Amino acid sequence: MAQYQITLDSKLFHQLFLGDRDEAVAQLLESILNQVLQAQATEQLQAKNYERTEDRKDYRNGTYTRTLTTRVGSLTLHVPRFRNGKFSTELFSRYQRSEQALILTMMEMVIYGVSTRNVSNITEVLCGEDFSKSTVSELCKQLDPIVTSWLHRPLTNEYPFLIVDAMFLKVREDGRVRSRGLMIATGINLEGRRELLGMMIGDTESEASWSEFFVHLKQRGLRGVEMITSDHHSGLVKAIRKHLQGVTWQRCQTHFMKNILDVTPKALRSEVKAHVRSIFEAADREAARMLLQQTIDRFQDHAPKAMEILDEGFDDAVAVLMLPAPYRVKTRTTNAVERLNSEIRRRERVIRIFPNRESVYRLIGALLMEQDEKWAMGNIYFDMTEFKHWRIERVKASNKVVRLG
Repeated sequence: MAQYQITLDSKLFHQLFLGDRDEAVAQLLESILNQVLQAQATEQLQAKNYERTEDRKDYRNGTYTRTLTTRVGSLTLHVPRFRNGKFSTELFSRYQRSEQALILTMMEMVIYGVSTRNVSNITEVLCGEDFSKSTVSELCKQLDPIVTSWLHRPLTNEYPFLIVDAMFLKVREDGRVRSRGLMIATGINLEGRRELLGMMIGDTESEASWSEFFVHLKQRGLRGVEMITSDHHSGLVKAIRKHLQGVTWQRCQTHFMKNILDVTPKALRSEVKAHVRSIFEAADREAARMLLQQTIDRFQDHAPKAMEILDEGFDDAVAVLMLPAPYRVKTRTTNAVERLNSEIRRRERVIRIFPNRESVYRLIGALLMEQDEKWAMGNIYFDMTEFKHWRIERVKASNKVVRLG
């Protein structure tokens, strides 16, 4: 690793402690990075300013200004130019991948004429006023293969728990703005860690789109799934039953509760919610069914539609009760991916309309990569010891039934 000698202005230190700290930190960082750029130029040329040496590779030819947006503010950097060659630095590529993808997407929006004036202003601040299709294309060549490779990587672990969810994004295709479904799969592996397994854009959230997604995951090695949690979209459920046969489907209790309360008279909602919650938190299926019957008996006359939905969806909503208690709360809903969805929406609100499908894969894919890396380095999500024991006993019981049969 290269070592650089950095000189710091005493005035900046004075301002850091006694003046505007944010402004001082920005100025301090700007000074350091500009010195790093000059040191890198010296390193590449193998000669200092005006130094005569046989090892010199090229000559300096001034600088050009580049704005770098950071968490402490916008920094003005003076990037060296060479007379016969090109100065290279990794400094500007060290954005997080998702930030690079966001900037690229906004640049594409400007180039293809689908941006707002506000987005144009943002890209000018982030990238400078002078960028072209060739600039965007060159930057995409650096980022796209990384994201594409990750989205198609082999899945080498077993994933007992799978959570799938979808959201709709607006994408410009063939000169029209179309609503497209973005499907995302999250797995919990046998080590108890969460992994983002992949994503796919579908024309609609249909059985065909979900089927294509599940086939893609299986081709990459998806295996060992015991339970899959999702909302109650008919196309999704049909695809699960077709391509993940034998896997228990857990209907998301958060979505299910909303379905029930939406048709419950307002005056009864808090009471109905408490009763349904007691069903979800029952110790076992028998206790849950007893609570179900008590709830139906109590509210049948005043909330018949709500009770009909509750009765019809009961078995799928309490499927999680087959698991040992420590694994129920985090697998009975899709809430585990809500924070991720919020991060996606935060970036989607900036873009509003994606210029093409490739930009969706680039931006959202980069974000998923970063979240996956954070999960890999973070705390274990589940201690899987009890689950592994439960699964062994379940297999033994199943084999015993087969022999008796």
